[in-house]
Amino acid sequence: MSVENASDATHDLAQQFVQLYGVKPLLVEAPGRVNLIGEHTDYNDGFVLPAAIQFRTTVAIAARCDRRVVIASQNYSEQVEFEMEQLPGTARRHWSDYAVGVARKLKEHGIALPGANLLIYGDVPLGAGLSSSASLEVAVCGAFLAVSEAKLDGADMARLCQRAENEFVGARCGIMDQFVSVHGFKDHALLLDCRSLEYRQLPIPDDLRLVICNTMVRHSLAGGEYNQRRKECETGAQFFAGRGAGVSALRDVSLSSFRKYEEVMPENIRKRCRHVITEDARVMKAVEALEKQDIGLFGELMRESHASLRDDFQVSCQELDVMVELAGEVEGVYGARMTGGGFGGCTINLVKSEAVEDFKVKVSEGYQLATGRKPEIYVCTAADGVKRVD
Repeated sequence: MSVENASDATHDLAQQFVQLYGVKPLLVEAPGRVNLIGEHTDYNDGFVLPAAIQFRTTVAIAARCDRRVVIASQNYSEQVEFEMEQLPGTARRHWSDYAVGVARKLKEHGIALPGANLLIYGDVPLGAGLSSSASLEVAVCGAFLAVSEAKLDGADMARLCQRAENEFVGARCGIMDQFVSVHGFKDHALLLDCRSLEYRQLPIPDDLRLVICNTMVRHSLAGGEYNQRRKECETGAQFFAGRGAGVSALRDVSLSSFRKYEEVMPENIRKRCRHVITEDARVMKAVEALEKQDIGLFGELMRESHASLRDDFQVSCQELDVMVELAGEVEGVYGARMTGGGFGGCTINLVKSEAVEDFKVKVSEGYQLATGRKPEIYVCTAADGVKRVD
């Protein structure tokens, strides 16, 4: 989305809020994200390298004089209402769960929330692995903080939104999505240590574009396979904890320790562990490559990451594999891999700026021929994190 279109959408949201509720709102927006490398490492206390992107969720909010919470969605043309003291205690598998979960966690944190009217609009593609849920959570959190005149530091805000998704919605995501939605920085990727939450920003070369290809195969992480992968990783960590001190997560397992015991591990657990351990190493090599502007090496690490996600973590699908293969055949593409939780969604491609148009044509035509599906292709640059807007 262009800056002009984003500004128009924000203006329209504010106008509709006035029509709906009769008062002017505060406006807060938070971005989605794309992960360049470091997949399924965040909930293993590992390392990730995401970037915030222009797609975002905007929340308009104003306090009420009573204790009701009214949450309306432009995207779904729906509205829900609750009493602040009687928010649902469990998720209803409804879009409002993310907002309700954040409100509950803010109250548990000791923040006094007023009754409020909210109107939400987001353009982060749903089910595409671009963190529409984290974008919504962070935007809602920022909006409630603004209307309450309360503050949280960035790390606490990200943790609170993660808990809303883990404990209320029921998706056991790691901290990456919420953290980069808070801390994203224009034209930079973010290296995050998911254990310490130490991070640093790394500039992305000006002549590179982050090109995201949506397979149009939707996924849902609120149950099933994603949570199963996390459980398998925890089983792997327990395996190694029983064979040496100091292992609380797979991040603590060296490749040499893995090699020592891999033959006696159950096959599925062995594969999951191998992916996470080697993926952490790939992230750190990718950071070195980016600092040296060795984008060729960065691209090779992306290809290795996709192969590991496909073969060891087993979260890819035919459509994602086809998209990655097609991208690898286009001149000017440094690297391609699936991004996000998997089982559908998007690929991330590092493309020379002058090769973008050729890439879009060749990948779109090839993908439609191979799958019968028409993809969506988004050309992105890294964007800023959560912020108030006028």
